[in-house]
Amino acid sequence: MSLYNFKKITVVPSSKDFIDITLSKTQRKTPTVVHKSYHISRIRSFYVRKVKFTQQNYHDRLATILTEFPKLEDVHPFYADLMNVLYDKDHYKLALGQLNTAKHLIDNVGRDYVRLMKYGDSLYRCKMLKRAALGRMCTIMKRQKQTLEYLEEVRQHMSRLPSIDPNTRTILISGFPNVGKSSFINKITRAEVEVQPYAFTTKSLFVGHMDYRYLRWQVIDTPGILDQPLENRNTIEMLSVTALAHLRSAVVYVMDISEQCGESLESQLSLFNNIRPLFNNKPLFVMANKIDVLSKDDLSDEHKKLFEDGA
Repeated sequence: MSLYNFKKITVVPSSKDFIDITLSKTQRKTPTVVHKSYHISRIRSFYVRKVKFTQQNYHDRLATILTEFPKLEDVHPFYADLMNVLYDKDHYKLALGQLNTAKHLIDNVGRDYVRLMKYGDSLYRCKMLKRAALGRMCTIMKRQKQTLEYLEEVRQHMSRLPSIDPNTRTILISGFPNVGKSSFINKITRAEVEVQPYAFTTKSLFVGHMDYRYLRWQVIDTPGILDQPLENRNTIEMLSVTALAHLRSAVVYVMDISEQCGESLESQLSLFNNIRPLFNNKPLFVMANKIDVLSKDDLSDEHKKLFEDGA
């Protein structure tokens, strides 16, 4: 079982829904009738209760969001790097920071207006102070419109991330696009990864599980990587690099010796040597695939030598 269950994060409402839910709850859960004939202390406490209830409601809802979204410093480096690749860690931290600031501002507004309510000398004054307090709280939440929308998008995407356990026995399958990685994981596990005769069919990490000698293994299919500098790699390729860099695993590097993937054997070996530093201290296996089309024995002497030297 994964240590991080992103599927349990509560839905983040839009700023409009946030305000509507909170104000309707205040209306339902607090007294609604007050008379001029009441003593002024009773009128004050009536409106103080509404202000405090609304402030506490906002506080609790915002605190829930801030608690449930994972902090990048607390999660496994694999997940921290994965989230940086997918959502940009600076943007993510900024969004959570803005919500935290909004929570403190709402707390301050509630405290200030409860203090001012002590000087309300009539029903009208107290009512106006209550309206001003709730209005300022709602204005603060309206300003969080984009932040809440961004966090809801992140939540939806995170809920679709595979449940990868960074601390279990893992096999990581890597290589160029269209060399047969997804077909391989479909054969050895019950995962049903889409297989198509073109590159970059796999756009995210896929996880399957298999039993070998009474031990459970987690098998991860990574998107294909192209042989190019790190800074030129796209988000899909960076998912693979992140997994290779941070997961303790055995690595299976798949090579298409028939060259039907559209890349020469030289290119595949060049990529292998390029990302080899990511395999340090990990068991490594080079797998020759599509040997039904072209076996290793049918390779030219030059390619055989290349294969032996590289692998």
